[in-house]
Amino acid sequence: MRPSTFALALALASVIPATQAQTITFAKALDSPHYDSQRTTWSPTSDVTHMIQDTLVALDWDGKTPVPLLAKSWTVSPDGKLYTFKLRDDVQFCSGKKFTAQDVIYSFNRQKDPATRAPYAWRAGKIKDLRAPDPYTVEYELVEPYSDLLVQLTMFNNSIHNKDSVDALGKDYGLKGVDGTGPWCWVSWQPRTEMVLKRHDAYKWGPRIYKNPGPVKFEKMVIKIVPEDSSRLAAMMSGHFDVTQHFPGQFIDQAKKSAVLNVEEAKPNFQLNYYGFKITRPLVSDKRVREAMSIAVNRADIVQAVTLGQSEPSLTYIHPDALDFAPSTRGIVKEDVARANRLLDEAGWTKRDKDGIRTKDGVRLAPVVYVPQVTIFPRIAEAIQGQMRKIGVEWQITTLDSTIMPAKLSSQDFDLWTVTVPYLSAGELMNFYFDSSQMPVPNRMNWKDAATDEAIRQGRIALTDADRAKGYQRAQEIVTKEHLWIPVMNSKMYLVTNKKLKGTRAHMLFQYSWYKGLDASF
Repeated sequence: MRPSTFALALALASVIPATQAQTITFAKALDSPHYDSQRTTWSPTSDVTHMIQDTLVALDWDGKTPVPLLAKSWTVSPDGKLYTFKLRDDVQFCSGKKFTAQDVIYSFNRQKDPATRAPYAWRAGKIKDLRAPDPYTVEYELVEPYSDLLVQLTMFNNSIHNKDSVDALGKDYGLKGVDGTGPWCWVSWQPRTEMVLKRHDAYKWGPRIYKNPGPVKFEKMVIKIVPEDSSRLAAMMSGHFDVTQHFPGQFIDQAKKSAVLNVEEAKPNFQLNYYGFKITRPLVSDKRVREAMSIAVNRADIVQAVTLGQSEPSLTYIHPDALDFAPSTRGIVKEDVARANRLLDEAGWTKRDKDGIRTKDGVRLAPVVYVPQVTIFPRIAEAIQGQMRKIGVEWQITTLDSTIMPAKLSSQDFDLWTVTVPYLSAGELMNFYFDSSQMPVPNRMNWKDAATDEAIRQGRIALTDADRAKGYQRAQEIVTKEHLWIPVMNSKMYLVTNKKLKGTRAHMLFQYSWYKGLDASF
């Protein structure tokens, strides 16, 4: 790090208060619009709700094995449609209310209610009925088998809610409070500034992936929103914060050599940074235009220039190491600027204006691109913007604050957008983004294709590993050949902590490497 940059970073960090006794402090790059885990896909929500709320099952460190949490055991019927969960009888919410099967039934009924507008409702499968034969048993009946159900039940959207809290807060639920059975309890939230949590003293039912079942070893947690990379960097280096999962990637190597910091990489970890096309928009409705933009991107240059090698270039939607990756998708995206230019000529974009931008029928090939105004997203977009000019395309970049971007992405007034999406398997990504039932969000491409839907369905209802892989691999082939996305890079994920903090381990679940942090202590 250059001395001038480091001096500036230290100056910026000086405005952040130091860690207090029995308080653990986090530095986050971005905030969430709200903290109702059922009504969002936004990972900054999961950061907090995984600590305030629990799920029926937790995810082991291997990223694929469900382990008991609120459910101490379960059985599955031979036809794959009925899951019977036996619940713990010693759990309570932060409010003191005792947890029972009725809370599980309420939570999943709320999520599947169309009025909730839950974008991740599919993660819970197609629920036919939820029954409670006794206060600590839930019969979870599906319309059809769902091959990924137990793993998906570990996700934050499937957290268990307290009906009393939801009813009492109404439209302010997730804004002024959330009640949960997790190891931390809501105290206060100042949007874009600070979240404060307190220890749930009764908590003793943590998942077995931790040595300590609870309670946590701190009285309070303070989460500060610090968008500037330089401020988070200096604050961690100077001990003003204890933890961040948003350490600037370009300085990870320096952090590893630091005398005051500890760096842990989450493995396995699948996080794809991509640009999606809204294919119903005229500028990007032609597959040749979409392919041209994708193959004009020099991913290796971007990875090196923007992340200093702390990610890997991606030419496929699914990481080759992920469950049910389709080897047949290798080679569909091939970087080739000459071919990109030929494709645009074939699509009729043959004329150029005085700035060298392609035109057709008096319209410039200048798509609108929505980009989160946080961490490295703007720098990646600007790097690609420069590469697009080489083929006569002018990306019109609009950067958006993280708290308003989800709402803006619900509109139809843009041509491309970018996020980094974490996932556990090929099936998860196919179900989430490419099934037509997910339109308009999160299927923002407006991709509606019967063959894709059927391939995803076959993978989803499969009762064998082979049948599941066959369905999901076919879906990958279809959507990759349509060039619905520009895959850019697979991001690495780190948990960076002050060395005085012991007992930490990076978890891979949904961009949130802290998870519950039950073993952490000073």
